Amino acid sequence: MAFKDEQQAKAYWSENLALMFKLLAIWFVVSFGFGILLVDVLNEVRFFGFKLGFWFSQQGAIYTFVVLIFVYVFKMNALDKKYGVDE
Repeated sequence: MAFKDEQQAKAYWSENLALMFKLLAIWFVVSFGFGILLVDVLNEVRFFGFKLGFWFSQQGAIYTFVVLIFVYVFKMNALDKKYGVDE
């Protein structure tokens, strides 16, 4: 990567880390919060015939993680273009 100056590189990595922490927070809430902590509350709701808490712990966290990967790729491509370090 070729940044114009050190300040631009720091701004890029700052935005990159902020994005990563936001996505990791979403993943944590879905996997740990919905799949473990709130499972009893969510089990009162049915989703495609399954209890919602069970669905989040078995499938929902995985689907969310895959979606977060695509969101990260899309956002990082936009961030790379913003700072002129895209491929």
